[in-house]
Amino acid sequence: MPLANTRDKRTQIIWGIRDFEYRFKRSPEGMWLSETAVDTESLEILAELGIKFTILAQHQASRVKKIDSDEWDDLSKGQIDPTMAYLCRLPSGRSISIFFYDSPISHAVAFENLLNGGEGFANRLLKGFSDQRQWPQMLNIATDGESYGHHHRYGDMALAFVLNHIEYNKLAKLTNYGEYLEKHPPTHEVGIRENTSWSCMHGIERWKSNCGCKSGGSPEWNQEWRMTLRDAMDWLRDQFVPAFENKAKEYLRNHWDARDEYIGVILNRSKENIDGFLAKYATRILTEDEKVIVLKLLEIQRHAMLMYTSCGWFFAEISGLETVQIMEYAGRAIQLFKDVLNNGLEDAFQERLARAKSNLPEHSDGARIYEKFVKPAMIDLKKVGVHFAVSSLFETYTKKINIYCYVVQIEDYQKIKAGPMKLAIGRVLVTSEITGRSERMIFSGVHLGTHDFNGGVSAFPGDKEYQLIKSEMIEAFEEGALTDIVRMMDKHFGTHNYSLRDLFKDEQREILNLVISSTIQECEDMYRRVYENNYILMGFLQETGITIPRAFYTAAEFILNIDLKKAFAKEIDAEKIQTIIDDMKTWQIPVESLELEFKVRHVAEEIIGRFAHNPSDISLLSETHKIIKLFQSLPIEINFWQVQNVYYKITKTTYKEFMLKTRSDDKDAVRWVGIFKQIGHDLFFNTAAVLPEA
Repeated sequence: MPLANTRDKRTQIIWGIRDFEYRFKRSPEGMWLSETAVDTESLEILAELGIKFTILAQHQASRVKKIDSDEWDDLSKGQIDPTMAYLCRLPSGRSISIFFYDSPISHAVAFENLLNGGEGFANRLLKGFSDQRQWPQMLNIATDGESYGHHHRYGDMALAFVLNHIEYNKLAKLTNYGEYLEKHPPTHEVGIRENTSWSCMHGIERWKSNCGCKSGGSPEWNQEWRMTLRDAMDWLRDQFVPAFENKAKEYLRNHWDARDEYIGVILNRSKENIDGFLAKYATRILTEDEKVIVLKLLEIQRHAMLMYTSCGWFFAEISGLETVQIMEYAGRAIQLFKDVLNNGLEDAFQERLARAKSNLPEHSDGARIYEKFVKPAMIDLKKVGVHFAVSSLFETYTKKINIYCYVVQIEDYQKIKAGPMKLAIGRVLVTSEITGRSERMIFSGVHLGTHDFNGGVSAFPGDKEYQLIKSEMIEAFEEGALTDIVRMMDKHFGTHNYSLRDLFKDEQREILNLVISSTIQECEDMYRRVYENNYILMGFLQETGITIPRAFYTAAEFILNIDLKKAFAKEIDAEKIQTIIDDMKTWQIPVESLELEFKVRHVAEEIIGRFAHNPSDISLLSETHKIIKLFQSLPIEINFWQVQNVYYKITKTTYKEFMLKTRSDDKDAVRWVGIFKQIGHDLFFNTAAVLPEA
């Protein structure tokens, strides 16, 4: 936020408030500042817009004093006490409360393996309190959400244990910032260190210079590119401003207010909502084309703010995923700018990006990265049309389909086949759900075998011309005149001619899988013959201590992994799965765990779901136990989080009922409880922790 201009700060805070209200149906009391990066102006805008508090790191406080005192304590050589709220008086006369999270404990969670055990985590938190303090203490930490499970596996379980342990044993009261602030208003005033953040020891330099703070990469890499990239983004943003002001005033009153209000459209892009927004801000009744212009102008502004997403500067290399993403935001804004004003900024922007040097020779600089990754990712209506044309060769679509934020309405369509070859041709109306722009176009998609695809689109030339093109191409295809078809594609679709390479990635993968499926099946048949014909020989070689030939081992690895995946795609055959697992252990074959884990997890969730619908059925309980136990024997780690959640709910309800029945020596209940506890053991779940009296 300190690096944003005043107008963008205001819009971002307004959008944050409105987004919160939309999702939670109430006004927010506090707001987290990205990277806890803070300056006085950001606090002023927060306070002006009704935000009561924010959260900072301890080192971001510069001085502190009691509210009724005139003497400040300098914090240049120490850190502020994080167990209370503080009042920050602002130059305007407004004020805002600030909480400072416990930095050492937060650091231990993120970097010192504090999440390895729930009990140690709880004890460390409780040590944050002190009997020497004379006020109601609040212990609070601030960490990235991905710490709990992504960076530290089972960190979510450690956190759950801590909260349950503290609350159940009444070691402290669980609260939130709003409740604490209401019950315990600040008794001390604080001053902040301007332009500081939680993750850069140099203030906010991490987002604008080669300060040395980074994540990933080699030690010799530098981040000189940061300053150049930010300069390029600032230049681009400043080019958009006068253009927005001059163009928007043709259609909108209070165009900057309209930008602030545009969050309502972002959250709900229904036609009725957009019409209501335009009715409020338009200077007159707009035509459909004028509505598109207005929405494009506002989208330019949205992407001009998205291109400052903080992670774009956070890491070590300009070609990283996060930095490419913010360049894509910039690219989209440039694309829309050219559409609206017929004026290009791309060349000048790339000239500036060229000064931002990559640490990797193959990427050269920002301009090269923009060419390699950003331009190919750009989408327009014609690219959506050709995506539909090629994908329709393999899919059967209804009259209206959604492709990301676009709607394709099929007005005419015909598909014909000749052996392995296919031709699709027709007419569609493609509409952007973001800008409302529509374009009617004709398309053709041709599959000539293997991965040889050709697709083209062009503007609808009129019904008579379209029918001629359609008849001409169908006739050539039916006659097998492939050269003529290629020539016609060039003639009728010109530069808007695409291949499989131009499809959106998800669909590209699906089509390639379909294309190569027959080849894969041939490979599978061959490997299966090798494996099955030499199964006994492999056992003999192993018994005699002779190395199994690599060809045999490769065939076994391929077939057993395929068979294991297939076994989870149908009704579960426990004996067959166990046989496959035993063979893999025999030949010491590793499991392709990623895809298998996904399949197994979803099967487990389906099985526990069936049991949850009829938890009293002991035969279903036994079957669930049998399968869960089998899954646990797999040589992969399975994420049973959702299964454990369902098990927990059953423990709180049906298990409790059956426990009561066991007290009257109900044999069926005793058997049910015994099996249910065994499932809990396999899921690493302690039922006694849920029902201690059991």
